[in-house]
Amino acid sequence: MTERARALYFQRPREVTTEPTPKPAPGPDELLVETAASGVSPGTELLVYDGKVPTEMAVDETIDTLDGTFDYPVKYGYAAVGRVVETGARVDPDWRGERVFAFNPHESYFCADPADVYRVPSDVDTETATLFPTAETAVNFVLDATPRVGERVVVFGAGPVGLATTAVLSSFPLESLVVVDPVVTRRDLARELGATETVTPEGVAELAWDGDPAGADLCFEVSGNPAALNDAIETVGYDGRVVVGSWYGTKPAELDLGGHFHRGRVDLLSSQVSTISPERRGRWTKERRMDRAVEAVKRHDLGRLVTDRVPFDDAATAYQLLTRDTDVLTTVFTYDRP
Repeated sequence: MTERARALYFQRPREVTTEPTPKPAPGPDELLVETAASGVSPGTELLVYDGKVPTEMAVDETIDTLDGTFDYPVKYGYAAVGRVVETGARVDPDWRGERVFAFNPHESYFCADPADVYRVPSDVDTETATLFPTAETAVNFVLDATPRVGERVVVFGAGPVGLATTAVLSSFPLESLVVVDPVVTRRDLARELGATETVTPEGVAELAWDGDPAGADLCFEVSGNPAALNDAIETVGYDGRVVVGSWYGTKPAELDLGGHFHRGRVDLLSSQVSTISPERRGRWTKERRMDRAVEAVKRHDLGRLVTDRVPFDDAATAYQLLTRDTDVLTTVFTYDRP
């Protein structure tokens, strides 16, 4: 077709462009979606932008639209929301006009199997729907962590994922829910979302809980800062658990495992949203997890995590902004017709 579309490419470290591409045509079993908004991950996408990902690593082996490796140039992104504008010959035409979410890179049009999109509820606006993956990640962390009644929980990092995790945890009958972040506006928002206390990273050492045993029961490390992982290990008490939700890419994580970690029987658990933990797969599917994520977005008004909107053709400025402005939480690309 002669009509053009646009797609974002990470060309090399610190270089992002939006390039014209042919407008795709749906196959007989596909939908054609015109993107209205797509959310930028300030964690993973900044790693790609900064060149701090292993280039030989598969982008995501569980999502067909995120194929290939992180070798440049690479299309990336996984929070696209738009409307179905065309359907394939074997697809129910009632899909036309539906507003849908998809794990798809940043591009103005894309094709998708109906089974791979999620209908956006009428009471969720388009920009807020770009936060579905953020909330799904938070739900996955909490499923893996299995918080228990009366536990002391600490969340390291109040970016979008940390704040969404805080919101989900606020529904549990915990003794305390502490959030650690250097940025005062993020700490304030963490309190709004249910944190019982917030501290700076320098204040972590002063956290104290009365009674025996000492220390926190459970910590989440979602700051993206490898140094925070040591803080999380030191913050939990004997037999404590640390859930590592951050992906550090190629950033080294130098851990002190010779002292408290060893004798304190601290458990380190990797939690990653691409898959559901083997212990949960008998009861949980990705569809069930996404349903809970959408519920969390609505219940906790997570749309407030969208702080910046950038026209898609100015995409490079969004990443520049993320690298220097700590008040930015979630940036949404807005799309006009080419």
